[in-house]
Formats: sequence, C-alpha cells, structure tokens
Amino acid sequence: MREEDPPPLRRQEPLPDQQPKPLLEDPEAARRLAALLTSPSYREADSDFDFLNSDAARGPRLELDYLKAETLLRQHGVTDSIVVFGSTRIAEPQAAQARLAEARAFAAAHPDDLEAARRARVAERLAEKAHYYDVAREFGRIVGACCELPGGRRLAIVTGGGPGVMEAANRGAYDVGAPTVGLNISLPHEQFPNPYVTPELCFRFHYFAMRKLHFVLRARALVAFPGGYGTLDELFETLTLAQTRVMQPLPIVLVGEKWWRRVLDTDFLVEEGVIAPEDRALFSYAETAGEIWESILRWRQKAGGPLL
Repeated sequence: MREEDPPPLRRQEPLPDQQPKPLLEDPEAARRLAALLTSPSYREADSDFDFLNSDAARGPRLELDYLKAETLLRQHGVTDSIVVFGSTRIAEPQAAQARLAEARAFAAAHPDDLEAARRARVAERLAEKAHYYDVAREFGRIVGACCELPGGRRLAIVTGGGPGVMEAANRGAYDVGAPTVGLNISLPHEQFPNPYVTPELCFRFHYFAMRKLHFVLRARALVAFPGGYGTLDELFETLTLAQTRVMQPLPIVLVGEKWWRRVLDTDFLVEEGVIAPEDRALFSYAETAGEIWESILRWRQKAGGPLL
C-alpha cells in the first residue's frame, strides 16, 4: 500500500483490546469477562432502559419528550395551530341517541334501580350536547381548508387526540385532507388515539408538562367546548398564562355560552375581588363553527397579527 492510499476500513492486524485475555495467562479471565460484559454498568446509556427510567435520568427524559414532537412538527412544517378541547364523552348524534335509548330501556326494565335512572338522565344530557360534535367537526373542516398560510406557514388543528369533541375536530380536518395533530398522554389504563389524527403527527407524551407546552407553543387560538377536568385544566392554564402575560394573549373561544356561564361565573369572581374586571375580556363565546372562526379572525386582526 502506498502512503497516499487511504487505509482500509478494517484493520489487517487487530488491536490488543480486540482479543480477550488468553486463558493460558489466567484461567479465571473468561468468567470475569462474562461478568463485566453482562453488567448493567457496561450497557451504553441510550440502550440501558433501567437507567433511562430511573429518577436520575428524568432530565433527559423530559428533553426527549419535548424534542421528538418538536422535531416531527418542524419536519412536517406545522408552524401555527388552533387548539381544540372538549369532553371525550360527547359522541356524534347518532351514537348519542343509541346510548340514550339503551340507557332508557335499562332504566325502564329496572324501575327500582336509582343508578340506572341516573345514568338515563346523564345519557339524555349528553344527547342534548351531541350537536357540539357536529360543530367541532365543521370547525375542523374550516380550519383544515385554510391550512396553507401566507409565508410558507402551515396551520393545523391540535387536540388531545382522544374521542368525543377532540375526535370531531380532528375528523373535520381529515375530511378536507388537511394535516391534523393529536397529543396523547400515557395513562395507567389502556387508551387509543382517535383514527382521524395524521399518523405522522400523532404523539404520546410521558409528561403532562411537555404535552401542555406543545399545546400552547404554536397556538394562535384556543377553542373550548363543554368538557370535564381535562378541558378545564387546559383552559384555566391558558387563561392564567394570558392573564399574567407570560404568553401573549390569544383568542380564547368558549363554545356554548349557556353551559359555560354556569361553569365559569366570572361576574361572581369579579364581585368577590379575586379577578379584575378586565380579566373577563380574556375570552369570548360562540355557538357555531362559523362564529368561532369569525371570532378568531376578528380578534387576530384587531391585535395586529392577522391569521390569514
């Protein structure tokens, strides 16, 4: 081989550490070497799942929880989002009516069962709210139709990836062929993302904190339909971030004014002195998909950062 030729990819003569210690030199060397090679400390850190799941590695896990979703969202060009929250229990109208009929039939067959009667009443109320599924789905279509924004930006519906209202919003975007994002979270029980999330944009987080970060990081608006603890959690966190100006205020639209006024009595909070009168202006109400969209566009236009 001439000096100017590059060396071969494989060595012709092995280095000393490429061969184990000869048994002739120490009969116990093989046993000791086997113990070393199988020791957990000898595993490379990124292949040592016991270490990665330890308390000591929580920092890197938090970073990875953030980084994976961030990397893929960037790869798919998602720069802006409209976040939709709402109950997982609000089904599409046909399914809600079927569940109501089943609950009523069971209650009628068991007239002394107080729990059966309660379940029938709950099914009736959920059936009354089933129209929100259609509203969320129509809103998803509207947003999906506007997914390509000026300047090469891309807008996407972002939900928690679950059933109910979240499914409806993802489904609407899916209906018009738009990218749509679902941010699932690992829970103690088995769960499934709704089938309308774009497969490459369906994420599962370990930490609620990282999931919450990705909800607001690209958010240009938040839309909250009637929902339970999860919906209220995300809504109040966003309201607090906007109230304190930790994040720039954004349009927050509560869908179903009558329902929300009973859940969130801001007049009472103002009278009690625990919020300021101006804090009531952090959100608005809407009833239809068109009203939600117009409210968002109008808010952003007045704020000097139009969406379209």
